[in-house]
Amino acid sequence: MKRKIIVVAGPTACGKTEASVEICRILGGEVISADSMQIYRGMDIGTAKASPQEMKSIPHFLIDELDPREEYSAAEFVRKAGKYIEDISERGNIPVVTGGTGFYINALLTDNDFGGAREKNTEIREELLRQLSENGTEYMYGLLKKTDPEYAESVHPNNTKRVIRGLEFFRETGEKLSHHNAEEKKKESCYDSRIFVLYMDREKLYERINKRVDIMLERGLEAEVRGLLEKGIKRDAVSMQGLGYKELAEYICGEISLDEAVYKLKRDTRHFAKRQMTWFRHQLKNALWINACDFENAAEIGKFVAKRTEKWIK
Repeated sequence: MKRKIIVVAGPTACGKTEASVEICRILGGEVISADSMQIYRGMDIGTAKASPQEMKSIPHFLIDELDPREEYSAAEFVRKAGKYIEDISERGNIPVVTGGTGFYINALLTDNDFGGAREKNTEIREELLRQLSENGTEYMYGLLKKTDPEYAESVHPNNTKRVIRGLEFFRETGEKLSHHNAEEKKKESCYDSRIFVLYMDREKLYERINKRVDIMLERGLEAEVRGLLEKGIKRDAVSMQGLGYKELAEYICGEISLDEAVYKLKRDTRHFAKRQMTWFRHQLKNALWINACDFENAAEIGKFVAKRTEKWIK
């Protein structure tokens, strides 16, 4: 029998965490984070990581499991999440996969083989890395948009690892990675899933994003980033490309003013949320979309999802 899982996806700042905790509280579940940044220890404020109080004693996995110097990929997420799904299911609980990294969620649901056992062409990788070093992230993202615009929509311009991956795949195979991923999606999922995507009016969401950034700064985002740099975390580390960390590092290193860093962070987070929504619409065809504005709070969303799934779980 396929393992049953609940998936709660959606753009940043729409209430996924609180909703998922409530689902788990009602149904007897445990949370698996599908977030590419919350896996890193010491990166709490900028990733909007749930506090112990917000977790309400619900077990959370794939949070605080890696050092910021380490790399994290969709393939590693699928491997780790798969193990946790087995463990949680064996305990008689329901895994609730929660996050906004759509590529990770899709990879888990489709058991994506990430190109299979193709032999890597190191010359292509080295050439792309040379171009990145010489021309910067914006230039490389521009190449990706020309090569594979659909895949580029799902990638943050600062996520150089995935930008290079898309260009590398095309140069190695002559095939767009978006097309490859679409074919992978046609495979039958190895899980029996119920998928829910939270959304809200764009203006309301952008307002929440701007407010969230202000709260992050009040809580000490600048000090968090300074602490990471002082510990020797390199600015080109995958972890430091995350929203909030890249912009504040630019300010701390004297490249831009604090006002510019805050402006860029709010702008880029809004753009990221827009790309998330576009990606979810294209990729999660079987999802039930939930307008968060129709509910008093995110906990009420959790109660709604729990009611929709309780018979299915049994």
